Amino acid sequence: MNSHNLKQELKRLANPKRADNSLRFFKTAKGEYGEGDIFLGITTPVLKKIVRKYQTLSLSELPELLESPIHEHRSAALGILVLQFGKADERQKEKLVAFYLKNTVYINNWDLVDISAAKILGEFLLDKDKKVLFKLAGSDNLWERRIAIIATYAFIKRDRFKETLEIAKVLLHDKHDLVHKAVGWMLREVGKKDQAQEEEFLKKHYRRMPRTMLRYAIEKFAEEKRKLYLRRE
Repeated sequence: MNSHNLKQELKRLANPKRADNSLRFFKTAKGEYGEGDIFLGITTPVLKKIVRKYQTLSLSELPELLESPIHEHRSAALGILVLQFGKADERQKEKLVAFYLKNTVYINNWDLVDISAAKILGEFLLDKDKKVLFKLAGSDNLWERRIAIIATYAFIKRDRFKETLEIAKVLLHDKHDLVHKAVGWMLREVGKKDQAQEEEFLKKHYRRMPRTMLRYAIEKFAEEKRKLYLRRE
């Protein structure tokens, strides 16, 4: 099996009607964040099944998928990377993470970031220097900034909130809605683990947070508390 076989299999499973819906859902029109993305219209469960089947593809074959204009090809490549990372030794993990960081230009939609950033980069950095996350957070590339904050989900799951809160502060004045949503989501995840920690951050910054970020962050709060934050008194 090789990447060509995988692409042919996905082509046979294509659903034009679903693909057309995806074009709108992922904002692919001119000037939108997903401009030019092409979809086959394959459901997530079906794609996951294909990924498991081809999970042993060599790293040298993945660029053919990751550099493709077809969204499901890129998603499959990242799914394979996630599976390989989960079974890799430390030396192999270093290679996979280096490949991931080298190819962030192709991790160029929110779902591609969300299926991979925490499971690859975040897991790798658990016991390592986190400076790469701050470099990504300062990037001009929207998707690298989203990778930076979503990667910290791996830390949150282990009750470690420092990096999430620090990167959230860096991204507090980001201009893009998809970064606002990602930061708000990760703050909400911090709150699920330790609401006091989230609220300590919010009390310092909520008046200056983009409204979407704030709404995502306080989504699980009691209604009265949500209203207080949204009034920004």
